[in-house]
Amino acid sequence: FEAPLAQPDAGDARASVAPAEGDQNNQQRKLDFVSQQSTNGIYNPHTLQTPASPYQLMAGSVIAASLITGINSDLPGLVVAQVTENVHDTVTGSTLLIPQGSRLIGTYDSVVAFGQKRALLVWQRIVMPDGSSIEIDNLPATDTAGYAGLEDQVDFHTWQLIKGVALATLLGVGTELSFGDNESDLLKAIRESTQQNVSQAGQRITEKNLNIQPTITVRPGWPLRVIVHKDIVLRPYTN
Repeated sequence: FEAPLAQPDAGDARASVAPAEGDQNNQQRKLDFVSQQSTNGIYNPHTLQTPASPYQLMAGSVIAASLITGINSDLPGLVVAQVTENVHDTVTGSTLLIPQGSRLIGTYDSVVAFGQKRALLVWQRIVMPDGSSIEIDNLPATDTAGYAGLEDQVDFHTWQLIKGVALATLLGVGTELSFGDNESDLLKAIRESTQQNVSQAGQRITEKNLNIQPTITVRPGWPLRVIVHKDIVLRPYTN
């Protein structure tokens, strides 16, 4: 009689497929994200909420806008956009809350990963044409299709990297040249020392060029969308 083999639980299964540490594709993080789930039973603990105000812009609403200022990811900075379509309350759609021409004030992320092509923006404030304003909680910016971030022009600095590699190669070739059989011990020692120093310098040049992050540029006038992720209570806007 043979005892049945114990079946591994889900946690062990996830551990068995976990990638090796240092995986640049972050497979373990993806597994953790998918496996996130509540263990508090089958019932939702939250209750139905009624709107706090009839003049409310609810989560999931979309604000159409376009950039007034451009973005260059070499340095962090502020970004300003302008609302291009009137925004009405979510429930009835009849009350104007944010008029066309309102300004959006936000910031963009200047830390760019290698291979990244999209700039990350968040918005912190809406300024109405009458001077009234409201703070908003880092509403994310998307393109017109709803994809996170904005993509326009990207410079991966490939030419600069090629120039650095070519320079390091030329320096290395130059130090490899010798004077043949007539080379004295002194000249040989000088050449080998120079070769080592130049090789180290070329390696440092190449490493610095490899560490240059891509530059993402988004030009003024670029269309975007703002996704509301928390309900915003406003007041009817009148000229």
